[in-house]
Amino acid sequence: MRLRDFNPANIRVEDQRGGRFPGGGGGKLGCGTIVILLIGVFVFGADPAQMLGGLQQMEQNSPASAPQSGGTTTAESCSADQTSREACAALASLDQTWQPLFQEAGISFQQPKLVFYSQAGQSGCGAAQSAMGPFYCPTDQGIYLDTDFFREMEQRLGAGGDFARAYVMAHEYGHHVQTLTGTANSVRQAQSRNPQAANPLQVRMELQADCYAGVWAAKNADLIEPGDIEEGMQAAHAIGDDTLMKSAGRRPVEEAFTHGSSAQRMEWLRRGLETGDEDQCDTFKDMRG
Repeated sequence: MRLRDFNPANIRVEDQRGGRFPGGGGGKLGCGTIVILLIGVFVFGADPAQMLGGLQQMEQNSPASAPQSGGTTTAESCSADQTSREACAALASLDQTWQPLFQEAGISFQQPKLVFYSQAGQSGCGAAQSAMGPFYCPTDQGIYLDTDFFREMEQRLGAGGDFARAYVMAHEYGHHVQTLTGTANSVRQAQSRNPQAANPLQVRMELQADCYAGVWAAKNADLIEPGDIEEGMQAAHAIGDDTLMKSAGRRPVEEAFTHGSSAQRMEWLRRGLETGDEDQCDTFKDMRG
């Protein structure tokens, strides 16, 4: 994907790489990790069913902790390596794509911040660790990224390529869209009222974020290169709950799904890509009758 050049002054970036952070922390992560299970399952052999079972609690409010910065400027952070440059370019493109849509809808828009960290960091939702994968924290509207994750995604899951990496960023940005529109808050309230529906509601949140990622790509179709769509679909398939469970030697249990099956993730990403219409990403439509 040929992402355009960008002005670092126009995006929000924080760099915690090289900083020192308290380990463990008492807070909880916000929802929005696209592949929070991957490193735990494939590196540490963790039970994905147990990990999945706790995900619906991730977006509960938690005390915000002030992150400690590594002291670099946005330009320095974005130029640290190729992956950092890609992530910053994707963030700039996502801002430029979504902000006008919010203005047209008459909804207030705030840019999210991209937070780089290495191994461990601190978010407004609690401790950040590389095993968590990329995630979005609604408390501080931050997209948290340990860029080493992309190497794990390519080497262990066969989900490499620049478009696959952009898809990860766009998915997490989709959770920011849900926060600004009020969808995330409505889902949290519904999960609190009906804990048994927590996982199915979370799946709908994740699939909508996949669709939003596809919408962003469709609205920037002139940047798409041959093979990009295939990379995205491969990534969506690789991080489906059923595929992750099978890869870990477990029987897929639909009741434990929190992100959706491989088929569902591919379907909603494809819907966004084919329509380029955010209104077609209503994964909650059938619930409203």
